[in-house]
Amino acid sequence: MLLELRNGEFTLSSDLARLDLAMVRRFLAESYWARQRPPDLVEKSLRHSLCFGVYRGSEQVGFARAVTDYATFAYLADVFILEPYRRRGLARWLVSSILEHPELTGLRRWMLVTQDAQSLYLQCGFQLIARPEQYMERLTPYSKPSLS
Repeated sequence: MLLELRNGEFTLSSDLARLDLAMVRRFLAESYWARQRPPDLVEKSLRHSLCFGVYRGSEQVGFARAVTDYATFAYLADVFILEPYRRRGLARWLVSSILEHPELTGLRRWMLVTQDAQSLYLQCGFQLIARPEQYMERLTPYSKPSLS
């Protein structure tokens, strides 16, 4: 289901064809959380996620994606607003809109990981994990591309 919302001069869209892939790749390559992610994996992750762009006219100024089974669980990832557009409430609008997407309402659990944006996510209903000892992870480093 394609989502298009307006907020003043900004539009939020889930149209994958509208994404500025070069800008998303560039931003993620400079982010603390995806700096090591190879470009081909960035594109693969977008193809297998429900992606959202924030636009001012035709210029993309923000991005986020949800990895989900559409029934019980979603993981919110790669949320960002470009620096010149921050402090306008766009990140909160983006996250809230994703949480209210008709295909995602009613999910039992939403997860995310953040180093520096806890205050944003607390405003959107997220909480710190109540029993972190029950959560586990398996991290595998990105492999280096072969030079052949």
